[in-house]
Amino acid sequence: MKKKSSIVKLTLIGVALIIGIILSVCSFQIPGTFHNYNSFASSIKLGLDLKGGIYAVYEADDAGVSDFETKLAATQNRLTDLLVDKGYTEAVITTENGNRLRVEVPDVDNPSAIFELIGKPADLAFVLDETGETVMTGEHITNAVGYYDTQQAAPVVSLEFDSVGAEQFGQITSNNVNKAMSIYIVTDGVRADTPISTATINEAIMGGKAQITMSGQETQAALDLASQIMSGTFDVKLSLKESSTVSPTLGEQALTYGIIAGLVGLLLVVIFLIWRYRLYGVVATFALAIYTVLMLFFLAVFPWVQLTLPGIAGIILSLGMAVDGNVVIYERIRDEYANGKSVLAANHAGFKKAFWAILDSNVTTVIASIVLIIFGTGSIKGFGITLLIGIVLSFLTSVFVTRGLCNYFTAISNTNPKLYNLKRGKNYVEPVVDEESDDTDAPVNTDKGVLA
Repeated sequence: MKKKSSIVKLTLIGVALIIGIILSVCSFQIPGTFHNYNSFASSIKLGLDLKGGIYAVYEADDAGVSDFETKLAATQNRLTDLLVDKGYTEAVITTENGNRLRVEVPDVDNPSAIFELIGKPADLAFVLDETGETVMTGEHITNAVGYYDTQQAAPVVSLEFDSVGAEQFGQITSNNVNKAMSIYIVTDGVRADTPISTATINEAIMGGKAQITMSGQETQAALDLASQIMSGTFDVKLSLKESSTVSPTLGEQALTYGIIAGLVGLLLVVIFLIWRYRLYGVVATFALAIYTVLMLFFLAVFPWVQLTLPGIAGIILSLGMAVDGNVVIYERIRDEYANGKSVLAANHAGFKKAFWAILDSNVTTVIASIVLIIFGTGSIKGFGITLLIGIVLSFLTSVFVTRGLCNYFTAISNTNPKLYNLKRGKNYVEPVVDEESDDTDAPVNTDKGVLA
């Protein structure tokens, strides 16, 4: 009964693994629908070095700025929101050297638009037409959104002020009812000659919200103005220090070579495992295939994963850790069998004794990957993320998945040690042991066995 049950379980695992591999690498149209299924591999977000795009390094001016670190972090968050709002959802912004922001935007069709958006932040000047006096700037604006207003039949930019700006704007409009006020764009400290909006103040505008109507212009003009206004609300002044573009062709070639290297390495490892451990090597191959499917799945579903070349290196390194775990386990099993235990007893004792050695090596690597994630930037952080995911999965597959598979295989056949490439020591004397027993305390030869 146990043999039949193990065969059924292995068959179900094999079918599930085949389905997992198909879902991992194959994209197709879902039958009976108009929807397409994207494979795990095609759903993984690629970094700048693989997908191509731009990067830029901006230096923040800390002269006379109090609480600089907090304001730099706020600027980083606002810059991220700005790029996401413009549709660059895969943009990555990191801090470098304490006063620089590195902006990486993969898959950009028009790099100059990014540089113009960030490099030329705009401010607003609210000017009373009667006196020409600037009564307010955009310093206290917290949000600016451009859209087409169907009621006014014109593009508009909706502004929101913080508490200080709301009070200030309310006071200005209260003191200047029935007077005209224009709004000008200010770039690099120079006010434009023509206002973007002129309106008569009919009443006090309270509540911290205002609206700029851009009659006669396209909706895109309102969207661009909103983006410029938001870039002008940075808490620190940014200056472009370095920028470059990365060719998508170069990224595609790097990804292709990385995949080829990983597949070749995996194939060589599989050949070695099967040659060295025979049926146990087949078990390890099953476990590695399950590890690969799970790895692709988690890389696709975790929103903070962006695969880069160093990230591929992290995956390959964690794959090596998974193989190393299997080797440690199988060598312990060989030692236990050489010392006189049955196949089942050696299998049980080998996993038990290898567990702590595998756990120790994985814990130290996990600590290193966490340090890289916390203190690293850019691609180094990506390496730490993929390494952490891979190490956790490799530990689980090496210890638990491999053990379950070994139990199923040995339940089918445990009387022929040649299937597992197991040998007794040279000084071994056959004891009276029930080969069907799973008792690890069974009598063993007192002479120390040596692997032939």
